[in-house]
Amino acid sequence: MCEVKPNNSAPTETDSGAEKDWAATKAFFDNLKSNKPRPPKPQYAVTIAVSSRTLFDMVEERKIYEDEGLEKYAAYQVEHENDPLKPGVAFPFVKALMNVNSRLRKLYPDSEELFDIVLMTNNHAQVGVRLINSINHYDLTIERFCMTGGKSPIGYLKAYLTNLYLSKDSEKVTEAIEEGIAAATMFMTQTATLSETQLRVAFDGDAVLFSDESEIIVKQHGLDTFFEHEKEFENKPLAQGPLKCFLEALGRLQRKFYAKNERMNCPIRTYLVTARSAASSGARVLKTLRSWGLEIDEALFLAGAPKGPLLQKIQPHIFFDDQMFHIQGANDLGTISAHVPYGIGQKYHKGKLIEQPEKKE
Repeated sequence: MCEVKPNNSAPTETDSGAEKDWAATKAFFDNLKSNKPRPPKPQYAVTIAVSSRTLFDMVEERKIYEDEGLEKYAAYQVEHENDPLKPGVAFPFVKALMNVNSRLRKLYPDSEELFDIVLMTNNHAQVGVRLINSINHYDLTIERFCMTGGKSPIGYLKAYLTNLYLSKDSEKVTEAIEEGIAAATMFMTQTATLSETQLRVAFDGDAVLFSDESEIIVKQHGLDTFFEHEKEFENKPLAQGPLKCFLEALGRLQRKFYAKNERMNCPIRTYLVTARSAASSGARVLKTLRSWGLEIDEALFLAGAPKGPLLQKIQPHIFFDDQMFHIQGANDLGTISAHVPYGIGQKYHKGKLIEQPEKKE
């Protein structure tokens, strides 16, 4: 389900060459007068791939592309390459990742276990200068780019050892999930001021952190059967969902702060925001997390109540859910949300089966 970083097996000749290249890269960054932080080794990093349209607000540019074509779009970008793009929906999330990195570097100066942000876009290279200028304008630490010149970048995600892919293109996100990579489609909203000192990430449970096995029972047999099923299998861990590995990566970085007695001052906080009820079906969820060796900072069981008001209080940098009506409800109250197109929930809306178009022979 999730993409796993390679283990530290015996070094090969290729590995030896890569180590020499990495040593040269380290020396280059260490000698910079600006003390610009170097990117971490990909095999140790938590790699977040963001599309250019999630990092920056490119609505105006996208309209030019759709109305006037690629050549006019590219010419416009070159003409305006010294004009910084406006921040997009993923911008606060990326800034929060950078803050965590800053804290980690103070505690572990030589550690490679950091967030590594990759700009993943199907833009053409001639647009790259404006993207670079915008990144430098906002002092973002993004050194790795993947610009695919009109082709889908999904095929490169595994090569970049991606832990999470964020895009505004739902088809690409679905393709990434089918490749076993944690991914979500982000939606623009007007947000309140978010924390600048703590990264806050909120997850739905079923079909996000966990598989959709319990969701299937709800949809096909109703709540009573679901409650009976969860009670019967309370001690059997749920299978993992598409974002389990991302929570795992967050937990790995959290533990680095705990090891330095920084638990109460940790710059990462995680939330489970689920429609499950605690008494009837909550125990299996908590026991599953325990069996995985994972902690969640706050677990909110809503028993079917709307998620938006609680998310408005949490003010996460990103909230992941598999059902669009939860995403819309959160967005309406100003929460940055990301849709995970996974599981049986994609065939339903507010509990009702969506009519599927008939397949032509």
